Amino acid sequence: MHEDFLVMPQRLFRRISPKAASLRRPAFALGAAVSMLGAATHAHATEGALGRPITGTAVQPSIGIVSPQPIWIANLSQIYFDGSIGGNRQVPVAGKTSLGLDGQIALTLATLMKTWDTGTGAWNFASSFTLPYMWTSVTASLGVGGRNAAASQRASNLFDISFAPIIAGYHFSQTDHIALSLNVWAPTGRYDSNALANTGLNNWTFIPQVAYTKLVPSYGLEFDVVAGVQFYTRNNATGYQNAPLFTLDVMGMKKFSNGLGVGLVVGTTQQLGNDTGSTADRLGGFRGQDVALGPIVTYDTKIDGKLPLSFSARWVPTVSSTNRFKSTQTFMATGTLIF
Repeated sequence: MHEDFLVMPQRLFRRISPKAASLRRPAFALGAAVSMLGAATHAHATEGALGRPITGTAVQPSIGIVSPQPIWIANLSQIYFDGSIGGNRQVPVAGKTSLGLDGQIALTLATLMKTWDTGTGAWNFASSFTLPYMWTSVTASLGVGGRNAAASQRASNLFDISFAPIIAGYHFSQTDHIALSLNVWAPTGRYDSNALANTGLNNWTFIPQVAYTKLVPSYGLEFDVVAGVQFYTRNNATGYQNAPLFTLDVMGMKKFSNGLGVGLVVGTTQQLGNDTGSTADRLGGFRGQDVALGPIVTYDTKIDGKLPLSFSARWVPTVSSTNRFKSTQTFMATGTLIF
C-alpha cells in the first residue's frame, strides 16, 4: 500500500507532495480484525484472564483511513502469545479458580474488507469479516481434595468470528483522518465449561471503536491511534460476567522511500469496573490492567507493479500487569493485499 494506489478526493489532495503520496496507504481499518486478541484469545482480568484483546496488537498502519475507492482488502495475521499470572494470584477459569495460570496462544486471523463506492466526499464507508483459527495450551493449579494439583490442556479449532457491519471514515484533510466502527464478536467457537482450554469465549462482545491517523509527509512520519470499549454478554455456562474493557494502542512510525518502515507501539488495557458472578465475587471482582511496549517493522511493495502488498512484524512484551497475563513473548506478523 503504497503511493499512487490511494487517490483521495481531489478537493482534499490536489496539493499532495511526492512525500505525502508515499504515505497514502489505504486504510485497513482492521481494528475489527486484530483488536481481538483484537484482537481474541481467552480472557484477561476477565474470565480466564485475557478476554478479546492482546494489548499492542490492535493498531495498524493507516488504521484511521477508509479508502474513497471501491476496493477489496485481504489481510492475514498471525499472533503468538505466551504469558502467565504468578502463583500467588487466584484466576477464574473453567468455572473454578486456579492458583496462577500459564497460557500459550497461536491465533491466525483471515480478514476480508470491502470499501464501498460512496463517491469523493469527506465520508467513506467499509465493512469487514474475520475468520480466526486458534491453538491454545493452558496449565492451571486447581484445588483437588484440599490440595492444589497441576492440570494442562490443549485445544485447536475455529475461534469466535468477528465482523464490522459498518466502518465510517472521515477525512479532515490530506493528513488527518478518523474511522468509527462497531466491531462484533459472535460466540461461534467451541466451548466447554469444564475445559481449561477453549477456542471460544461463549459470549457476544460489542466493541465501539475510534481510530485516528496523522501523516507528516515532510518528515516521512505517521502516527496511528485506536481506542475502543469492549462490552461482554454473560457467559451463561459459568454465570461469569466480564466487566467492560477499555483498550488504547498508539503507534509512531518513520517510513522510507524504499518501502521500509520502523516504529514503536505502546498499548494498554484497563478494566472498567469489577467482574461479577459467584467466582468473580470470591476474587473481589478480579479487576485488571496491563501495558505493553515494543517495536514494529513494515514493508510496502507491489505485485507486478500494480497490486499493493504490505507486510509487518512486531514484538510487544508486557511491561506492567495486574490480574492479566504477563508476557515477554507477544509477536504479531501480518500480510495485506489490496485489489
